[in-house]
Amino acid sequence: MFSKQDVMDFIEMEDVSFVRLAFCDVFGTQKNVSIMASELPRAFETGISFDASAVIGFGDEEKSDLFLYPIPSTLSVLPWRPSHSRVIRLFCDIKYPDGRPFELDGRYILNEAEQAAKEMGITCGIGAEYEFYLFITDDEGRSTGIPHDNAGYMDIAPDDRGENVRREICLTLNQMGIEPECSHHEEGPGQHEIDFKHSSPLKAADNATTFKSVVKTMASINGLCASFEPKPLKDSYGNGFHVNISPKCENREIFDEFLAGILDHIKEITAFLNPKKESYLRFGAMKAPKYITWSHENRSQLIRIPAANSALQRRIELRSPDPSANPYLTYALILYAGLDGVKRGLKPSEPTNINLYKAVEAELSGLDKLPDNLSEALKIAKNSNFVKSVLPERIINIYCSDF
Repeated sequence: MFSKQDVMDFIEMEDVSFVRLAFCDVFGTQKNVSIMASELPRAFETGISFDASAVIGFGDEEKSDLFLYPIPSTLSVLPWRPSHSRVIRLFCDIKYPDGRPFELDGRYILNEAEQAAKEMGITCGIGAEYEFYLFITDDEGRSTGIPHDNAGYMDIAPDDRGENVRREICLTLNQMGIEPECSHHEEGPGQHEIDFKHSSPLKAADNATTFKSVVKTMASINGLCASFEPKPLKDSYGNGFHVNISPKCENREIFDEFLAGILDHIKEITAFLNPKKESYLRFGAMKAPKYITWSHENRSQLIRIPAANSALQRRIELRSPDPSANPYLTYALILYAGLDGVKRGLKPSEPTNINLYKAVEAELSGLDKLPDNLSEALKIAKNSNFVKSVLPERIINIYCSDF
């Protein structure tokens, strides 16, 4: 947990010349501005201004100045940059000129959700499982759409040609203070997965943002293109962003209530967890859920409760989100949904202990479904009182602008 002085000392001792001030737009795309290390004290005190009108969703040309305030605890070296005159990265709070928090900042929204949980005596550990594809590039470095290999689930080299790239990704993340739990080849050709240990929601979202940047950078260095699109190949597996949540309360057991809250609100928040038209091509096949159900150790369900050796290891695995989602909004909405379940004392429905991909129509007919397409998801989100109660109106309007 670096302080401002710790960061300044680090800069002096580690030959740091440049500081990247990082933040995300409303869709979770990372942005940054670089400053000389000598400018960092000013950034800490008065912030660094930028043109908000040039960032998608942040506003128009009128009163478009916003300020970035670096957060010392998010210090990370960029290992792929030169070791001489090094480059570090700091995530930032976004504020108005008068010092008020910028309400469309996903990091601020997630922090508010985390504080709401703490006020209820609830903490949540979150761990992500990210899937991505590696594609061959052309002479200009652009993706050809041709997978880097034709390996399958957990295959090894030489069939798995992405082994060394995953190794570089994991080592780079480790150098940046992020500890991957495991990595392997996924089921699609050229598809890979890297999983992360549980951490606080805010740290987990920062790590997810860093992870996507590292994957794209390491792929590019190796002459490849990384894709986090929800369905890069029409006839193959989509990319999932499985979110594992471990809710705990100081005074009582809340696991079932939290689970019930997510199930109750999932249709309302799906537009934010699956924000692209292609997102809905995943649902209902190749281990991507379609029905609003849950069960133990069952990968055909929306929510899987993985096997655990003790009650302390129990977790909720939500399998519907995809990597095009903004992790800050995703975690905030999941957190608020679970908290609402606790507040209302909700109980989950009975588990659906069948393989939904092999079930007959009679077994499926009474089950509620996720939205069939983005238009349906946006309509539900726009009319949701729950979404309106936890997200700024401007965020909702930006996401639902095509509806």
